[in-house]
Amino acid sequence: MAFPQPRPQAPQLPQHLLTTIDCQQGAVRAVRFNADGNYVLSCGSDKSLKLWSVSRGTLLKTYSGHGYEVLDADGSYDNSNLCSCSSDKSVILWDVATGQVTRKLRGHAGKVNCVQFNEEATVILSGSIDGTVRCWDTRSRRFEPIQILDEARDGISSLKVVQHELLTGSVDGRVRRYDLRMGQLHVDFISSPITCVCFSQDGQCTLSSSLDSTVRLLDKSTGEMLGEYKGHKMKGYKLDCCLSSKDTHVLSCSEDGHVYCWDLVEGSLSLKLQVGKAVVQSLSFHPTETCLLTAMEGRVQLWGLEPEETEKAEEDTMAT
Repeated sequence: MAFPQPRPQAPQLPQHLLTTIDCQQGAVRAVRFNADGNYVLSCGSDKSLKLWSVSRGTLLKTYSGHGYEVLDADGSYDNSNLCSCSSDKSVILWDVATGQVTRKLRGHAGKVNCVQFNEEATVILSGSIDGTVRCWDTRSRRFEPIQILDEARDGISSLKVVQHELLTGSVDGRVRRYDLRMGQLHVDFISSPITCVCFSQDGQCTLSSSLDSTVRLLDKSTGEMLGEYKGHKMKGYKLDCCLSSKDTHVLSCSEDGHVYCWDLVEGSLSLKLQVGKAVVQSLSFHPTETCLLTAMEGRVQLWGLEPEETEKAEEDTMAT
């Protein structure tokens, strides 16, 4: 007689406050984990970019060189470089160790909302209010972009690149997916301005949030809507959405001071995490662990499992 398998444990959610960092860089416009989740980047309205240690919550370095508030940043896979973008229309490539500006890339006609390295960190992609995505070669000494994607009819609010695919969200209400290897463009029309886009971890779906206070999950290849997630408030701010590290939950910032977390499959609200009373400006989920970063006003907060849960989970894994 075979015994039934134990029921799989419901995925835990990061609802316990572990660390609060007072960034002292004005309002924090964006917060990002680096590639391995050991460091945090915070983008400030005081023109600075700061690098923090996650475990200690300590400031490691400040990067100064932008002429106006910093809106987004990304770290290279090997942690040797950072890139950032700003309302000053520029993109900067930084040397992590020295804190020096390696390259300052100009060409956008308006503020640059989003920036990301490709996986090898050989190209920086930047999206701007001018409606273009520009691709910059990090190894070249040339100051012109190697490619300009200008299909959007309004500003680019968000972009994500995974392998040979680029996903962009625009104020024109369209999610565009570029297959850079095949030279193909796929467009999904969502009637409201897009604030944030991302791929699912398994690469099968795209997630987008828009100013009609809705997050949508679409099948990447067919464009079919797989899920709609509502309840949060997103009417006038460019706020982030993301998926948990195992694709089990959809998370979104909200203007009511909470992070909303829905079950991906059921669409039901699993957690409404109170961060504070102001707008939750940005969030970032840890690449492998159950940890969440949130930015509100001038501070960044790290949320995770309760310490007992973490210890218990470690004991369980040791026992198995």
